[in-house]
Amino acid sequence: MEVEIPTMSGVEFARAFSLRPNSFAWFLGAGASAASGIPTGYSMIRDFKKQIFCQENKYSPQEVDSGDPLWAERIDEFFKRTNILPPDGDPEEYSAAFEAVYPTEKLRRQYIDDAVRQGTPCYGHRVLAALMSSRQLDCVFTTNFDALVERSVTISDDLLSADQRANATVAAIDSGERAQRCLDESDWPLVAKLHGDYKSSKIKNTNSELEKQDDQMRRVLVNASQRYGLVVVGYSGRDASIIEAFEHVLRDPSAYPAGFYWVTSSAKRLFPAVRTFLEHASMAGVKVAIVECKTFDELAGDLVSQIKLPDVLRQHVQLHKVAERLQSVPLNTLDALPFPVLQYSAIYVEVIPTHARRIAIERPLTTEEARKVLKAHGCRAVVAARGRELAVFGRDNELLQAFAEFGARLEGTIQLQPESESWALGLIYDALTRALARGRPLFPHLKRTGHILLVAADREGDSTELKKKRYAELTQLRSAYRDLVGRVPKLGYLFTEGIEIKLEKVDDRWWFGFEPFTHVEIPREARVEGHDGQHEPVERSARRPDASADWRRERWQGRYNGTWATIMRAWQDILTSGNDNTVSTIGLQKDEGMDAIFKLHPRTGWSRPSHNHSYFDRTK
Repeated sequence: MEVEIPTMSGVEFARAFSLRPNSFAWFLGAGASAASGIPTGYSMIRDFKKQIFCQENKYSPQEVDSGDPLWAERIDEFFKRTNILPPDGDPEEYSAAFEAVYPTEKLRRQYIDDAVRQGTPCYGHRVLAALMSSRQLDCVFTTNFDALVERSVTISDDLLSADQRANATVAAIDSGERAQRCLDESDWPLVAKLHGDYKSSKIKNTNSELEKQDDQMRRVLVNASQRYGLVVVGYSGRDASIIEAFEHVLRDPSAYPAGFYWVTSSAKRLFPAVRTFLEHASMAGVKVAIVECKTFDELAGDLVSQIKLPDVLRQHVQLHKVAERLQSVPLNTLDALPFPVLQYSAIYVEVIPTHARRIAIERPLTTEEARKVLKAHGCRAVVAARGRELAVFGRDNELLQAFAEFGARLEGTIQLQPESESWALGLIYDALTRALARGRPLFPHLKRTGHILLVAADREGDSTELKKKRYAELTQLRSAYRDLVGRVPKLGYLFTEGIEIKLEKVDDRWWFGFEPFTHVEIPREARVEGHDGQHEPVERSARRPDASADWRRERWQGRYNGTWATIMRAWQDILTSGNDNTVSTIGLQKDEGMDAIFKLHPRTGWSRPSHNHSYFDRTK
C-alpha cells in the first residue's frame, strides 16, 4: 500500500523545530558540506568516471574537462556502452567507482584527506554549532569525514565564557565507546562520525566497508533515535547499512518520538530506498515529513529566523550569512534606443535532418572504426555507430558494399534526437560541416577538438578552370582578409583562414555559430621535443610551445569593428549561398539513399532592442 508522505517548506519546518529544538538529533550527509568546498558524492563520482574514461581511452586528464557538457556527454555515453561501473544513479555506483580508481584503503584515505582539507565551515555548520553551544542541540550524526562541525563548535564556544561552553565530544568508529558513554551519561553535546574521521586509521567508503556499520556506533545511532526525533540533511540514502539502522529503530514503540524529517531539494529526487523507509516509518506511527529546501545554508537561514540565540552567537552567525542572490535594483526608466545593436556570428538553421538511414550489422563497431571502413572503400558518407547498428547519410548501394563483411542490411530509418542523444548531435555536426563545404571553396576538418572549415588552397593537379572558379568564389573573403592562404613569416609554416563551427539549440531554434580564426599547419617535428619522425608522441609535456602564436595574435589584434563586420558578412554570404538557401551533405538523387538536408536563413542573428524596431525584423 502506497503511503502519502507530507511535504513542507524550510520555513514551516523551522517554525516546528523552534518549539522544541532539544527534541531533535541531526544527521548530516555529504551534501551538507558542499557549500564548504568539499566534493559531494556526486562530484566524486564524476571525478572517478573522468579518470577511468581517460585511462581506458588513452586521454591525458588535462585534456578532459568533465564540467564541459560535451565532455560530460562523451563520458556518460562511454559508461553506457561498457559494464565497468553500475548504471548511472545505482546505489553501488559510488563505491564501485571509488574502488576502481583507488583499490586500497590507504589510497582512499589519502584521497579523502586531500578532499576534506579544502573545506571551510559554511553558514549551516555555524548555525548548528550555535545551537550546540547554546545547549539547544544534543547530538549530531554524520557520515562525513571532515571536521567542519567540531571546528564550528570550537569557534562558537570561544565566544562564550568558560562556564557556558558546550565542549562537544567527538567520536568516530575507532572511538565508539566514547559515543556510548555520552549516551549512557547524557553527556552532551556529541558529534558522532559513523564512517570515520579523516584522521582515523579506518574509514568506511566502499560497499565491502559499508556492508556492516561498526556495532557500537550503530547502537548509539539506534538508541539516540529512540530518544530524539531525527533531521536528515544532505544525505542521499545511498548506504544500505544506514537505512537498515533507521529501519531497525522502527521496531521500538518509542522510535523517533519527535518525528523524522528528511531534507531534500525536491521530493522527486529521493532514492526509492528512502521513500520506502519513510512509508514504513509513517505506517509505524512516526510523524514523518519531507522538507523541501534547496541547500543546507538556506535551511539554516530559515532556522535562525525562528530560534532564540544569545546575542553574541546570533551576531556571529549573521556575520557569516550568505549574501542574498536576488537584490533590488532600480529599473531603467530611459527609452530604449535603436542603436547600438550587435550582429551575432550565428545563422539560424531552419531545417535539420530528423531521420538517418539505419543499417544493421552483425558485429558491433565504434564510430571511429566505421569511419575507417568508409575511408578504405572510398565511400562518401557520414556515420555514427551504435553497437550493432549504424546511423548513416549516404548512397545505399555504396554503404552495403562497404560494410558487406559485417553482414550489413538496410532496416529503414532511425529517428535523430540531437537534444538528448550525443551520438545524434555528433552525426548532425559532421553532416552540417560537410554540407557547408560541399560545392564551395572550403575544406571540412573534423577533429575531436571541434569541427572547422578551412579555405581550400590550390593543389597540384587542379585544373585551370577549377582555380578560376575558386578564385571568383573567394573574391569577397579575399577582400575582407587580403590573403587567405600563405606562409608564416620567418617560420615558413602554411596558414589558412577558416572558421570553427558550433551547433546549439537556443529558444527552441537550432543555430550554428561560426568563429573566424587562422589555422597554422605546424610540422610534427616542430611540435614535439626530440621527435625523430618515426614514433608517435605520447607525452604532452614534451610538446613545444606554438612558435606561430605571436604572429597569429598580431594578425588579428588590429581588426576592429569595421573589419570584423566585413569578415562576418563575407562568411555569411559564402555559407548561405545555394539554391533556396539549402545545403546537402552528399547531393543524392532521388532513391539513391538518404541525404542530410539543411535549410539556412540568409542572415545572421542580431540583438534586438526592447521596443522591437521594425528595422530589426529579419523574418521579412
